[in-house]
Amino acid sequence: MGIIGADLVRQDAATLARAMAEGEVSSEEVTRAHLDRIGEVDDRVHAFLQVLSTEALDAARDIDRRRAAGEQLGPLAGVPIAVKDVLTMTGVPTTCGSRVLEGWRPPYDSTVVERLRAGGLVILGKTNMDEFAMGSSTEHSAYGPTHNPWDLERIPGGSGGGSAAALAAFEAPLAIGTDTGGSIRQPAAVTGTVGVKPTYGGVSRYGLVALASSLDQAGPCARTVKDTALLHAAIAGHDPRDSTSIQAPVPDVVAAADEADVRGMRIGLVRELRGEGYQAGVSQRFDEAVAILTDLGAEVVEVSCPHFEYALAAYYLILPSEASSNLARFDGMRYGLRMGDDGARSVEEVMSLTREAGFGAEVKRRIMIGTYALSSGYYDAYYGSAQKVRTLITRDFEAAFAQVDVLVSPTAPTTAFRIGDKVDDPLAMYLNDIATIPVNLAGNAAMSLPVGLAPEDGLPVGLQIMAPPMADDRLYRVGAALEAALVDRWGHLLIEEVPAL
Repeated sequence: MGIIGADLVRQDAATLARAMAEGEVSSEEVTRAHLDRIGEVDDRVHAFLQVLSTEALDAARDIDRRRAAGEQLGPLAGVPIAVKDVLTMTGVPTTCGSRVLEGWRPPYDSTVVERLRAGGLVILGKTNMDEFAMGSSTEHSAYGPTHNPWDLERIPGGSGGGSAAALAAFEAPLAIGTDTGGSIRQPAAVTGTVGVKPTYGGVSRYGLVALASSLDQAGPCARTVKDTALLHAAIAGHDPRDSTSIQAPVPDVVAAADEADVRGMRIGLVRELRGEGYQAGVSQRFDEAVAILTDLGAEVVEVSCPHFEYALAAYYLILPSEASSNLARFDGMRYGLRMGDDGARSVEEVMSLTREAGFGAEVKRRIMIGTYALSSGYYDAYYGSAQKVRTLITRDFEAAFAQVDVLVSPTAPTTAFRIGDKVDDPLAMYLNDIATIPVNLAGNAAMSLPVGLAPEDGLPVGLQIMAPPMADDRLYRVGAALEAALVDRWGHLLIEEVPAL
């Protein structure tokens, strides 16, 4: 059955791609429908910082011309996508949600953007984010918060709340996020969407403005597991320009999503990521989803990762330390904002004024923590000790994966909280990532997918699946099986329940 005449913006990416390949609809029509949707709702959602209407329509028409000429195109050719504003695009403002990069137009594309263009995807624009990816709510953006389409008074998660909100508001069928401690997965959980943090090094970081270089990872976001797999396949693979890029074949994530079969798999419940501190409705929906996996033929066992309790403390020493080093380049001398450049001030004064005006409070907080942790006399006590804890967490994962194929936990301890509730309480904000941080410290792959609405507030709950390095396909095998079972139970995807804007 064709989709012409249907609401194009509510279709998944795989359906849109198939309809375009079969000539039922053009990329220009699909792109225009999504641009119209952005125009209708984004004044309330604020998912986008830049909307590239002219460029997107030109790209869509080019795909239509190439398809009409008989050219063989990629599986997602013509499908629109939103890109987090931490990835460079030639000539397009890239702010990282910060005033300090105001006016900067990169002279090059990131590898992820290059691969999107090569695959024929149509970039709709750049999405909002916590400044330099520091946050769990997208309230730390210098350009104002993004709102959760499920409840516009609540946060969409962070730091990639713009990408997740664009999906949940049906402004884009696909999006790119980045995940340093949960910034793809936690927004996915609270918006009822799907997000994957690939194995560290599985997707190139070239052109990704660095927060913490040993933790950052770009990844795919979508409304279905299959769409996420298709996007993952489009952006993954070795890149010689990224020294941390893995020189190994990309796991066949699309085939794994199509397989969608957990029979014979062993699934581990992480004891340390359950219980105290988790909202009752989150735990309830998680337990129900685990029971479904058992019904589908998986063997579910409890495993212990005893050093996970130290992950949050270690992360908030390692990340600020790397951020302190990486953000030193934003000095008002080479690009972006420059304050006090009147000829009467020294270079040091210009740098100080620029950073004072350009960086927000959360960025300044983490830079100061990181600089202190790296300082003479404290390096071994803080940063060095945190790296030792990181090794212990990696060993916990290795021991667990010797027993099971994947691990599962709730993605976030609560559903979306109200805008303003935690913005002045850094520790309360940091605790939102308690279940996601261990994966980044170890470099593993992980997915969040929606498993229902919490009975207390009717907001989405996410389940996290964790896999060993370069076993990303296991995420899609388990995620697709669980998604299919939930759709059979509900009669539709959870995202179809998002209130009309």
